[in-house]
Amino acid sequence: MTEPTSPWLWFGLALGQILLIVVFLLISIAFLLLADRKIWAGVQMRKGPNVVGPFGLLQSFADLLKFILKELIIPAGADKFVFLLAPIITVTLALAGWGVIPLAPGWVISDINVGVLYLLAMSSLGVYGIIMGGWASNSKYPFLGSLRSAAQMVSYEVSIGFVIITVILLAGTMNLTELVEKQSGWFWNWNVFGGGLANLPIALVMIPMMVIFYISALAETNRPPFDLPEAESELVAGYQVEYSAAPYLLFMLGEYVSIVLMCAMISILFFGGWNPGFPTDFMATWAPTLQSFVLLLVFSAKVVFWFFMFAMAKAIVPRYRYDQLMRLGWKVFLPTSLVGVFLVAGYKVFQKVYL
Repeated sequence: MTEPTSPWLWFGLALGQILLIVVFLLISIAFLLLADRKIWAGVQMRKGPNVVGPFGLLQSFADLLKFILKELIIPAGADKFVFLLAPIITVTLALAGWGVIPLAPGWVISDINVGVLYLLAMSSLGVYGIIMGGWASNSKYPFLGSLRSAAQMVSYEVSIGFVIITVILLAGTMNLTELVEKQSGWFWNWNVFGGGLANLPIALVMIPMMVIFYISALAETNRPPFDLPEAESELVAGYQVEYSAAPYLLFMLGEYVSIVLMCAMISILFFGGWNPGFPTDFMATWAPTLQSFVLLLVFSAKVVFWFFMFAMAKAIVPRYRYDQLMRLGWKVFLPTSLVGVFLVAGYKVFQKVYL
């Protein structure tokens, strides 16, 4: 497929791709949010949302309407510009991360060679929205909540960074599309199993790295059992306490977009992205669009599975104390992920020299 020659045509196509993915993502999150509430209700042996629409399927859209129509209240002493800018920054940075996520072969907005670094940058910048929201509220409770959230997110970003380094060392690329393509074929080619039968011994390192990434992703997105920044019993909802109506909705939306992005990252980095775990040679005669659509469904199924794992952690694991959270990040995950980097790097050198 040739690149469009007109800059306006290129701009129109790029804008269309962005709008298509954003709309698809927002509709998906509406139903994933309902699934989150249903799973939580199921674990607690209650029904959950079941009134609005058949089986409660329209509950998220009713909540959207409620947030839009509610009165926007800004505290008298707040910095109004920063107060309203903070949730916009949060949701914008969360959505921006999806610009490099390969949904299927050829279905990616920007196929850059440093896609992994771009994702790390977007997730790291996300803390600014929370800090700004807590500070601009001009109240000690949101400010303390934002500080705790900043410390928590920075702490677990370090572990996530080291885990991603092990994947980069194993795959030899930071391009997310190439990273997925290297895991094609049978499921043992996925990075969680070492990236092939020849690398199967390194699965003893990569499986714990995947677990660390999953738990760190929970902490990075302020999900239970690491939801200390917005814990009702400790800080009255933390940095969000002064927010209402649409700005509060944007904070919640940014959080769920980041959660689904982390689910996509786990699927791409460790579980082969759109690869189903077996050869797809039988699809060679299919139309390229049909192939991509089927593989998009495979990728979506993996993302939904990991969202289910996030929801189950919320439902069954009790909340950590803040000192336990910090000790886990700095005294357990950081040294363990660092050892994982050394083991994978040493294995690659050994493999190159002696095998």
